[in-house]
Amino acid sequence: MGRGLRLRAWVLSGMCAGAVLAPGIAVAAPVSEADLAFHGTAVMTWDQVEVQLTPRNNGPAAIADATVRLRWSVELADGQRLPARCIREDERTVVCGTGALAADAVGELLRVPVRLRERTSEVTLELDTAWSGGVVDKDRTNDRATVLVLATGDAYAF
Repeated sequence: MGRGLRLRAWVLSGMCAGAVLAPGIAVAAPVSEADLAFHGTAVMTWDQVEVQLTPRNNGPAAIADATVRLRWSVELADGQRLPARCIREDERTVVCGTGALAADAVGELLRVPVRLRERTSEVTLELDTAWSGGVVDKDRTNDRATVLVLATGDAYAF
């Protein structure tokens, strides 16, 4: 097989990935759609920040599992004690699994306490969906947030 023919076969196979082929007909595979949202609070006291968030799936399809990314504007201390569903991604980021989310249902409350490397008067928390379990979320406005959290002990909602 010539190089040009192999390249065309590779491109064609890539274009057909996810499609169901019938003789003479190409039909796109159905894609599940869901609307994932996160709501909660963040509280900072001294060098401690606690995020409490509740995932919600506005449907129409269920989500087998999703992952939320929490990223702080400052570095986190070494040796974090994170919940079982969470793992540290880098020096400022933690990712947490939400678990299964039925359509039009609220998921389990997720509490994520972290310690900052240094004490600060404020921190910015960015959160968003890192993975949505293979479903398409056309409304990304409600699963992303940026929150300024002051070291006052007050809860800042998102």
